[in-house]
Amino acid sequence: MTAPTVEGPGDRRRVERRVSQRVADLTLPEFRRILLTSLLFVIVLSLFLWMVRVVVIAAILAVIVAVYVRPLYLWFLTRVKRRVTAALITILIVVVPVLAAIAYSYAELSSAAKYIAENEADIVARIDAAVRRFPFMRGETFTEQIRAFVASTSLYGSRIVDALQETIVEVSVSSAIFLFTLGYILTDAEAVTAYIRGKIPPRYSELATALEHNVEGVLYGAIYATLVTQTVKSLVILWMNLVFNVPLAAVLALLSFVIGFFPIVGSWSVYVPVAIWLAIFREAYVSSVLVLLIGFLGNTLFMSMYLRPKLAAKKSRVLNFYWMFIGLVTGVYTFGIVGILLGPIVIGLLKAVFDTVTAQTSWRLLDTEEYPSAGTSAVLPAASDAQ
Repeated sequence: MTAPTVEGPGDRRRVERRVSQRVADLTLPEFRRILLTSLLFVIVLSLFLWMVRVVVIAAILAVIVAVYVRPLYLWFLTRVKRRVTAALITILIVVVPVLAAIAYSYAELSSAAKYIAENEADIVARIDAAVRRFPFMRGETFTEQIRAFVASTSLYGSRIVDALQETIVEVSVSSAIFLFTLGYILTDAEAVTAYIRGKIPPRYSELATALEHNVEGVLYGAIYATLVTQTVKSLVILWMNLVFNVPLAAVLALLSFVIGFFPIVGSWSVYVPVAIWLAIFREAYVSSVLVLLIGFLGNTLFMSMYLRPKLAAKKSRVLNFYWMFIGLVTGVYTFGIVGILLGPIVIGLLKAVFDTVTAQTSWRLLDTEEYPSAGTSAVLPAASDAQ
């Protein structure tokens, strides 16, 4: 075999520095160019992240929703043969039921707030009488405090409208970003995936594969466990409301489904007021205690703290019960509702990086394999044979 030609110092400028493997081989102008390019990239990336900071959660949610409704989009695409039409139909199927549930809940809550405003005096008297029945509250009166609380509750419907008006710009922008991102990912998922994979150098293929596997696993596990547990908890709330004849049974079940995403402060904010209402306005103390026991032991302790991370860990096949529990709980308190997905994803990414770095095959000289030099050309075949 002919020995490779060794380039002299005069040939160094003809070498493409992007594939050069040694920092010491860089000239000063090339180093300044790399430094300036890197600094410019950091500045532009920081400005971009600051610009999208308000809507980044909406974009992340849109990507996650798009990934899991894409089979439905493909089903419509095979029939209508138009990507935009199929995407619009899919988006409508996802968005319309949510908007209908919100409208129904708002109508019911407004009606309840109107009832409270019309019967404020009677409600205050009943609550005050119930409070005085407690042994340590006898002789005390909390009429004014109760009246202020009831009055603020009766204004609940109008406060929702005021809050929406105050945040109308943020809500509109976030909604637009969510819808357009959802449509973009549905119609151009192949192009986006190909672009991202094309930007990953071969030397990082092992890490990229581990990251993709872990993210896919924890996403599937977290979404599956969350939907299952939230549905069961909402059904339990609905069943208790119907059995004990509680008003707004369906609205409270929907409310439990939404706020129950929070593992700690979740559905207890629904079943605790229901239990208090049963004790004060129905004097059904046994029913009140049953609601508290079923809600606390079933919904909060068993489903939120055990069943959800257990199902998520089992379906993900990436994280065990402990790390999935940590990801679900801490993710929610760091990122909000979307933290149910981001928390496990962060830990899954950490695991992928750690496993790749500590793997024995992670430190192969991939750069040298891609661009062999004179000093290594005779050694690489023996190293590959040894592997």
